[in-house]
Amino acid sequence: MKFNIDLIKRRVSEIKSSIDGLGSLALMDREMFLSDPNACDAAKYKLLVAIEATLSICNHINAKISKKVPETYADCFIILGDSGVISSELAERLAKMAKFRNMLIHIYWEIDDAKVYDIINQDLNDLRMYINDLKKFFGKEL
Repeated sequence: MKFNIDLIKRRVSEIKSSIDGLGSLALMDREMFLSDPNACDAAKYKLLVAIEATLSICNHINAKISKKVPETYADCFIILGDSGVISSELAERLAKMAKFRNMLIHIYWEIDDAKVYDIINQDLNDLRMYINDLKKFFGKEL
């Protein structure tokens, strides 16, 4: 099984860049964030980019190592967890993030900006953990 390491590195870079941008938005006071539509929109976009990049990597790895085909984006992470690439706990949290991605794409007008603020202040570490688990899985290649 041959992985496209360049693709994975590019997606990891996109995740890191999104985390950096989201980190600066997370420093905003909650009320200031919620009253600034540009900050809310930027956070949603950066979350979407980060989640899409994690899914791209997830699908690529699963296509190479798993005999299961994910039926949903959330399933992709569950399969990755079942394969031992990431922990099952992280897989569950990333599956929730994938479901949030679906809301960002399909029913964005119903997204609660307070929820976005909570995510950028509480859940970015899951993306960092994902990158760390990928580094463990790929070793020196990544």
